Amino acid sequence: MENILKELFHLKVLLLLIVATGMGGTLQHGLNVSLINAPSVYIKYFINETWLERHGTVMEEQLIKTIWSAIISVYPVGAAFGAFIAGHLSARYGRKNSLIFNNVVAIVGAVIVGFSRMAKSFEMILVARFLYGVNAGYGMNIHCMYLMECSPKKLRGLVTITTAIFISLGKCLGQIVGLREILGSESVWPLLMAFNAIPAFIQLVILPWFPESPRYLLIDKGNRALTINALQRLWGKRDFNQELEEMQAERTAIRDERSRSVWELFRDPSVRSQLVINMMVSFFMQLSGINAIYSYSFEIFYGAGISRNIIPYVSIGTGLIETLMLLICGFFVERTGRKSLLCGGLGFMGLWTGLLTITFALQHLVSWMPYCSLIFIFAYIISYGLGPGGVALILPSEIFLQSDRPAGFVINGLLNWFGLFLLGILFSSMVDSLGYLCFLIFSAVCLALSVLGSFIIVETRGKTPLEITEEFKKRKLFQNALLHVPANGSLPQSTVEIIMSTAF
Repeated sequence: MENILKELFHLKVLLLLIVATGMGGTLQHGLNVSLINAPSVYIKYFINETWLERHGTVMEEQLIKTIWSAIISVYPVGAAFGAFIAGHLSARYGRKNSLIFNNVVAIVGAVIVGFSRMAKSFEMILVARFLYGVNAGYGMNIHCMYLMECSPKKLRGLVTITTAIFISLGKCLGQIVGLREILGSESVWPLLMAFNAIPAFIQLVILPWFPESPRYLLIDKGNRALTINALQRLWGKRDFNQELEEMQAERTAIRDERSRSVWELFRDPSVRSQLVINMMVSFFMQLSGINAIYSYSFEIFYGAGISRNIIPYVSIGTGLIETLMLLICGFFVERTGRKSLLCGGLGFMGLWTGLLTITFALQHLVSWMPYCSLIFIFAYIISYGLGPGGVALILPSEIFLQSDRPAGFVINGLLNWFGLFLLGILFSSMVDSLGYLCFLIFSAVCLALSVLGSFIIVETRGKTPLEITEEFKKRKLFQNALLHVPANGSLPQSTVEIIMSTAF
C-alpha cells in the first residue's frame, strides 16, 4: 500500500488530472443524487404556489406527487441519453475534449434552475434536471474511460476507482451544502439546485491544460509522437517502449478498426461474455439498493426511528463512510483483485439488507431495535464501498478493447440509468405496498449477483485489455472443448493444454 501511494504521489500531473476530471465527471452525479433531497419540500410548495397563481386553484396532492416524480425521473432519462451519445462523441473528438464540452451542459442547466423561481416556472426545473442527467450520463462514461486510459497498468485499479470516490464525494458535498445552515433553506433553494455550476466551471478552466488519453492518441489516431508526449507529461520522462508495444499490439489486434457501434458489438459472438458481465453489473447494481438508501434516505432513517433533526447529519455520515471505504478499496483492489472484492462485497450487502428487514419488522416491539437498523445500514454502505462501489466502474473499462470500449460504456450507461429510472419510479410504490419487506428484493439481487459473478467474471488485475480478451477467448475454447468430448472420453493434447492454462 505504501509503495502504491508513493508511486501515485510521484506522478503529480496524473494526480492533478484525477482531481480535474473528477470535478466535472462523476462528482456531478453524486451531487445530483443528494442535492434533490434537501429542497424537496420547498420545490413541492413552489409547484403548488405557481399553479395557484396561474389557475387560481390549489393543485391536487396527487398531481403534485406526479410532477415531483417527473422531476426525479427525468434525471435518469437525460442520463441515458447522455450515455448514448458519449460513445460516438468520445471516439470522434477524444476523451478530454468531450469532457470539456460536457461542462457547458451543466452550466446551462444550473442557469435555468437558478432562475426558475424568478420566472415562476417549475417546468424549468424539469428542463434543468434533464440537462443535469445528460451531463452526468455523458460525464460518467467518459470520465471512466479517460482515467483508465491515462493510468499505468499497476495503478489502473486505484486510479479508475477514483471515479467512484468522486461520486461518493459528490453525494457527501451535496448533503453538506444542503444543510439548512448553508443552502438548504427556503429562501435560497434555487442556488442550491444550481450548485453544479461551480465544479463544472472549475473543470472547464483547468482541464484544457492536460493531455489527451495516450491510448486514444495511439490506438485510435495512430499518432506516436503525441502519445509519447502525453505519456511524458502524465508519467514523467522515462522509457515507454513496453507501454507503446502493448498499445501497438492492441492496435494491430483490432486491425486499425474504428470504434464499433453498439449493434456491431451485440452481433460479435467473440465479446459475448464481456457483454453479459457488463450488462449484469451495470443493471443489477442499481437494484442492489444503494441508490434507494440515498434517494430516500430521510424516509428510511425516519422509518428506522431516527429523529428528524438528526437525519441530515446521519446522512452526511453515510457519505463520509462510503468515501473512506472506497479509498481503502482503491489500495486493496491491486492486491486482492477485482473479482473477490466485487463478489464478497455483494454477498455481505445481501446479508445486511436481509437483517435490515428483520430489524425494521421488530422496531416497534423492541426499544433498541432502531439502533440495530442504523448499524446494518452503515454495514451495508461499508460493504458496498469496499468492493462493488468501485469495482463495478472499473470492469467495463478493462474488459473491452479500445475499439469496443465506447460502445461497451454506452450499454453500461443505458442499463445503469434505466435501472435507476425503474428504482425512482417503483421504490415509493414498493414501500407503500410491501413496506420494508422490499429490502428482501435488494438482498436477493445482491446474493444472486455474488454467486453469478464468482462463476462468470475473470480477474483483470495486472493485465492489459488484450490479455484480458485472450483470457475470455481461452474460456470460450475451454467451454467448447467440454461440449465436444470424443466418444472414447479422451481429450486431444491441445485441449488439455487449454484446460490447464485456463484453470491455472
